[in-house]
Amino acid sequence: MSRIAPLEPPYTDQVGAQLASMMPAGVPPIGLFRMFARNLPMSTAMHGWGRYELGRQLALTMREREIVIDRTCARCGCEYEWGVHVMVYAERVGLTREQTASLVHGGPADECWMFERERLLILAVDALHEDSDIDDALWARLASAFDDVQLLDLLLLCGWYHAVSFAARAARVPYEPDAPRFADVLPDILPGV
Repeated sequence: MSRIAPLEPPYTDQVGAQLASMMPAGVPPIGLFRMFARNLPMSTAMHGWGRYELGRQLALTMREREIVIDRTCARCGCEYEWGVHVMVYAERVGLTREQTASLVHGGPADECWMFERERLLILAVDALHEDSDIDDALWARLASAFDDVQLLDLLLLCGWYHAVSFAARAARVPYEPDAPRFADVLPDILPGV
C-alpha cells in the first residue's frame, strides 16, 4: 500500500505539463513521477538533474549508466526503480539475463562480466553503498579506467539513485505493470550461487 499516493488524472494544467516533460511523448507518467508531482516545486527542481543523469551529456556510456543504476537500486532493495530501468533499458543497452541477475544477486567476479570497466563500476557502487566512500586502492583502479569527469558522474549518479531508491521504497510506490521484480531474475542462473 502506497504511503504517498501517486496523483491520478485528471491533472491540473501545471501538474500535467510537469509530468509530460518527464516522460517520452505519448507515454503515461510512471507512479514515481506522479508521486513526486504532489510536491510540484520539488518535482520541477529535480527534473533538470534527472534529465542530466539520463541524458547524453553524462560522461558514462548508457550501458555503464544502467549498470550503476541497476546495481545501486538492487543494493538499496528498491525493486520499483530497478524494475523500471530493467524494463526500459536493459535490452536497449545489451544487458544479458545473467548480467541483470548478477546486478541483483551476484557481484563483479561473476563470469558474465567480461570487461574491467564494468566490474569496476559494480565495485564502486558496492563500496559507496557499504562505506559511503571508496578506498585508495579501488580509487586508483577506477582512475586508471575513467577520467575525472566520468568519476564525478559515477559518484553523483550512484548518490542520485540512492535518493530515488529511498523515496520509492519509503513511500511504497506501487510497482509498474509489466516491470520485473528481483525474483524474476533467479540467482540459480549464476554459477556457484
